[in-house]
Amino acid sequence: MKISHPVALALAAAAPLAAAAEPSDLQALLTSRTQELYDAVALGVRAPWQRYYADDCLYSDEKGQKMDKAGLVASIVPLPPGFSGQIKVVEVDFRNFGDTAILSYALDETESVFGQLQKARYHEIDTWRRQAGDWRIESAQVMRFYADPPASPYPPTHPEDYIGSYRLGPGKTLAVSVSSGRVILTRSNRQQVPLLLESGDLFFAAGVEGRFLFRRAADGRVDALIQRRNNEDMVWLRQPSPGR
Repeated sequence: MKISHPVALALAAAAPLAAAAEPSDLQALLTSRTQELYDAVALGVRAPWQRYYADDCLYSDEKGQKMDKAGLVASIVPLPPGFSGQIKVVEVDFRNFGDTAILSYALDETESVFGQLQKARYHEIDTWRRQAGDWRIESAQVMRFYADPPASPYPPTHPEDYIGSYRLGPGKTLAVSVSSGRVILTRSNRQQVPLLLESGDLFFAAGVEGRFLFRRAADGRVDALIQRRNNEDMVWLRQPSPGR
């Protein structure tokens, strides 16, 4: 995860572990510590990560990469020149089960890369356990919220090229039409899905992960609609129409 937030260099000092908190104060304590972790990353300050994660912890980031404590702490390095920003812990949910606590929250990231603004949202679930008189993270799972790409400000060049029926398999077809220059996908249950242009022959549906790519044959004609998600393709073959 790209994490960036300028913080005081005082974070580098390893503060002594706090005494065990009462349950009524525990959510605030763990939320504060979580924010401290993310505040420390921009400068590559490893002390909070060394302090708050258990020695036998399990950590999985939003890319599916798994790390133990040594790998996690080693991954904390300062941001390069030209990078700055912040990340905030928000929308916290909390559960306490004796010596175990679960903290679920969103992370709002805003980053400047040589003056260009970048934003992202993540969701994380941490399992804290009280051991040796204090609370440490035993496991953490990070996920990234899906976000649509920017839609092209220009209309499709030749939307009429896409009009037709496309078949995935027996009884599984969809139709593509054009209305006022907009490409509309109609499923077999008559659900209509407007497609938004990303670039060229590449489209997406608002709020739906993945892309729709109209494939062109060697002669330039569209011969298939590729439904792509997580780099896996389903190919809907274009069906012959009268006169073709």
